[in-house]
Amino acid sequence: MRIGVLVINFGEPAEPTLETITPFLERIFLQNASLENHLDEAFLARARKLAMDRAPGLLEEYQAIGGSPLNAQSDEQARLLHEALEGGGWDVHTYSVFQFTDPFVAEGVARAREDGVELLVGLPVYPMCGHSTNVAALDDVRRAMDEMGWDIPFVGLSGWHSDPDYLAMRVDHIRGFVEANGLDLRDPDTLLYFSAHGTPIKYLRVGNRYDRYVEEHCRDIAEALGADRHAVGFQNHTNRRILWTQPDNEPLIESLTETNLVVDAVSFIHEQSETLAELDHELNEFIEEQGKTLYRVPVPHDDPRFIGVLSRLVRSAVEIHGGGATALTPCRCSPGSWCTNGARDLPPSPFISPDAEAAEAESGGRPHGA
Repeated sequence: MRIGVLVINFGEPAEPTLETITPFLERIFLQNASLENHLDEAFLARARKLAMDRAPGLLEEYQAIGGSPLNAQSDEQARLLHEALEGGGWDVHTYSVFQFTDPFVAEGVARAREDGVELLVGLPVYPMCGHSTNVAALDDVRRAMDEMGWDIPFVGLSGWHSDPDYLAMRVDHIRGFVEANGLDLRDPDTLLYFSAHGTPIKYLRVGNRYDRYVEEHCRDIAEALGADRHAVGFQNHTNRRILWTQPDNEPLIESLTETNLVVDAVSFIHEQSETLAELDHELNEFIEEQGKTLYRVPVPHDDPRFIGVLSRLVRSAVEIHGGGATALTPCRCSPGSWCTNGARDLPPSPFISPDAEAAEAESGGRPHGA
């Protein structure tokens, strides 16, 4: 059987110009239109204006980091995944595709059809299942297949942060960084700090469990590292009158007494603008103003063990199609998809503020990737 694997990521302009950034931003704003329930021509015009207004500032950020490495890192992961699966005797094609930059998800689906793929696997490379990432990416695949009338088996893989090998990889990576920098996570003046990408509360209220995945993943990493204290903050990009996960990084960091912050970008598996610009530049400047020091853990995008994790996920997806035993379970966040987390009950969210209803306000920020 010929298998196709869509390795899906967010996508960012590798060589940014206003001509590439403006439509990139507009696509992001339009995807999130449902947050405000505006889908009319007035909203489309607003999305275009927001994109045009935001584009010059984002261009400066991309230029400051030398362009985003996200797409190139994703392409390399897809290439190595192909090698690993093909080396195991599989007839397989992998396609590195993106939600907001070329090649888009629909283009990957079309290529898979041209290649005679008989089973298609959707693999969003976001460890913790989010609505605008994992769920939206898999919906894009199904929509593309429907629009071209391509009726073959499809298995969507959603969140997989609880995979034991993935957890061990992240733990070892942080431990190595801490040791290399002469730090001690048990030192009262040093704190393990996780920065996770935020998400609108609206998505959580309709069933997405991203916030609880963040809480348990950070807890599990901290316990494995022997850290008796850790903190979790969110990179919230709010530009609408909606609520986001709390706490924001800046007010939380301002309240901390520790001066050495070991910051792990826990929801990312690639370096991109959210890590290279938001953390290394913006957050680092804020932390220095507080008289503290940021030690940012690099994202382990090129750890050889990661390809092993992705390979096993794909193998599990094929087992599902074949009706065999699998470690995956039906996903609660993305109906019709599979993940490592669906069979587990989780406690209520620790990140939805008790006074959230009173906090509804527009804050003039920006959306994911913007």
